[in-house]
Amino acid sequence: MPVALVGFADPVLDAQACFRAVLDAMARPGSIHQVGGTLVAPASLCPAAAAVVLALVDGETSIFIDPAFADAADWVRFHCGVAPTPDASVAAFVLAPDLPDLRSLSCGSDEGPEDSATVIVQVAALGEGAVYTMMGPGLQYPRTFRATGLPVDFVARWAENHKLFPRGIDLILCAGDRLAALPRSLSITGG
Repeated sequence: MPVALVGFADPVLDAQACFRAVLDAMARPGSIHQVGGTLVAPASLCPAAAAVVLALVDGETSIFIDPAFADAADWVRFHCGVAPTPDASVAAFVLAPDLPDLRSLSCGSDEGPEDSATVIVQVAALGEGAVYTMMGPGLQYPRTFRATGLPVDFVARWAENHKLFPRGIDLILCAGDRLAALPRSLSITGG
């Protein structure tokens, strides 16, 4: 098997560990988790983003892969059993090198808010850079998180997304072998 097609060393255990990390990150917004450290992925993907894709995407979900990650399309097809969709507006997952226009993605419906998209976005770093303050479910008190690589208008764009709650987009931020999650239920200030 070519190195480019290598995924998790132990597909079952590694996928379960990553899935648990994503769940914990969603339950504890802004917390940083390590995943995918031993994963061999396409050059454009950081290990955490690749691990999240392997853990969450399967043949029954849809994923849009930004053209910047074109080298990952065959890898995702091979490991996840799904052909990437060319239309981000209908995708359950969006893999992006930076924050896309959230208004262009599926935000679910009042009857099915769970049908919204989850964006897996690579950022330059987690735990350093701009400081953001979060409030909402899962947080007893306001909490801060730091990230490098979110757009300068992130807080305004997030406020538009948050207004849609319970509909809206969830984010999984990935940098190197680290991830953090920002569920749509959060209000975020700062930057």
